[in-house]
Amino acid sequence: MPGDTDTTAPTATRAGFCAIVGLPNVGKSTLLNQILGRRLSAVSPKPQTTRNRILGVHSLDLAAGGRAQIAYVDTPGLQLGQGALRRFMREQAVAAASDADVLLLMIDASEARDRTPDRLAEPDAQPLAEAARRLPVVVALNKIDRVAKPELLPLLEAWHGWGEERAEIIPICALRGDGIGIVEQAVGRRLTEGPMLFPEDMVTDRAEPFLAGELIREQLYHQLGKELPYAAGVVVESFEERERGDVAIAARVVVERESQKAIVVGKGGQRIKQIGIAARQAVSELLACPVHLNLRVTVEPDWSRDERGIGKLGYTDPT
Repeated sequence: MPGDTDTTAPTATRAGFCAIVGLPNVGKSTLLNQILGRRLSAVSPKPQTTRNRILGVHSLDLAAGGRAQIAYVDTPGLQLGQGALRRFMREQAVAAASDADVLLLMIDASEARDRTPDRLAEPDAQPLAEAARRLPVVVALNKIDRVAKPELLPLLEAWHGWGEERAEIIPICALRGDGIGIVEQAVGRRLTEGPMLFPEDMVTDRAEPFLAGELIREQLYHQLGKELPYAAGVVVESFEERERGDVAIAARVVVERESQKAIVVGKGGQRIKQIGIAARQAVSELLACPVHLNLRVTVEPDWSRDERGIGKLGYTDPT
């Protein structure tokens, strides 16, 4: 009709990269897996489970209208330390923050020493503070199920004071999925308008052999716990998709000492057998097909301490 005004809300698309950053063991990989609804990143209670940058893409409708495609980048927990592997992990986290459009800063609200804004002034966390000064920020206070209610309000107030109006502070429980939708909306609103960066059905740019290796390594953490050597890695040596619809994988668990090999293999080979059973099930769920997994354990002396050693195990920047 003449004179009618179209009041339909715009349906602009927003897209960009969001770096999930924080100190070790704050729940970054758990959050990404919850968002994607699948086990993309390895998760364990042991710090430094994540070693590489891992991309996870998720698209959603924004409450204010339009659609957002968020390319999340899971990162290793930021830390200081000697050795090539520790340097590599720190560089991965710092690079992801440098390349991001939005920063998702995760804080373990249950850890008294690390949960206040003052912690960002310490040397290991300074890159987080620097990135937060440059980028739009969403702060996710994780593990609030472990925080007594009288402690939560002062913690929220401290972070609101730190962020003033430039950051959104959201209490969450990544393990249960509480608050995840609010986090996604907050990140999506902070992205700039633009076309989708990836196909709508894309989840990650990581190849299946890499993801299989991560799930195998995850089982090392679960099965060995405190006994697991820090410098344990996994190399997928072959990945064969067979005509009958299954996948055959040969992988090598690498440690630095013969004594560590004995821990991983276990008495009579029982430890590595149990690791293989659990890993095969996890990889089968990821690939949605039967998996045959052959594991062996080898020793590469001091592989985690030099660039050549970590390169042989695949710790190189994918970019």
